[in-house]
Amino acid sequence: MPFTLPELPYAYDALTPHMSRETLEFHHDKHHQAYVTNGNNLAKGTEWENKPLEDVVKGTFGKNAGLFNNVSQHYNHVYFWKWMKKGGGGDKIPGRLEKQIISDLGSVAKMREDFAQAGATQFGSGWCWLAVKDGKIAVTKTPNGENPLVHGAKPILGCDVWEHSYYIDYRNRRPDYLKAFLDHLVNWDYVAEMYEGAMK
Repeated sequence: MPFTLPELPYAYDALTPHMSRETLEFHHDKHHQAYVTNGNNLAKGTEWENKPLEDVVKGTFGKNAGLFNNVSQHYNHVYFWKWMKKGGGGDKIPGRLEKQIISDLGSVAKMREDFAQAGATQFGSGWCWLAVKDGKIAVTKTPNGENPLVHGAKPILGCDVWEHSYYIDYRNRRPDYLKAFLDHLVNWDYVAEMYEGAMK
């Protein structure tokens, strides 16, 4: 199947005031759509045409930069929309995930601090992540469209720190955007679901 743009799992104005309707319209309808269109065009007629998204991401890393950049960003955004919800964020994290975070990262507060720091210090465009590797949760960051999959880990939460994700609402204040993401947007139930999947 060719790559397709998923519908947002909420209304365009559901995340206001932390992420505006205008940001979601540009980010989802224009930027994400462009990754899908470019990814399909670049995959056409290659061994990667109609292959599962995860396989294409892993298989093109370091080998086909143009295709990788677009399919990896498509992969990242498919989950990014689901990692947010109206009334999300805060510290109400499902039990097993919370225990693992405390065990691996020291405390929920430390995890939040490290995650925000990873996002704030990612130079230029990129992402910050919670990812599971070797049964442990780690905080990481990656440049551009790269993600933990290509480093042998499974992402369970990611925040897009490309400027198009926050500039309309926060201008150059990336730390304020990261704080709003953690305080008001993260869908911890979905993160917990991905954590369970990553531990199988």
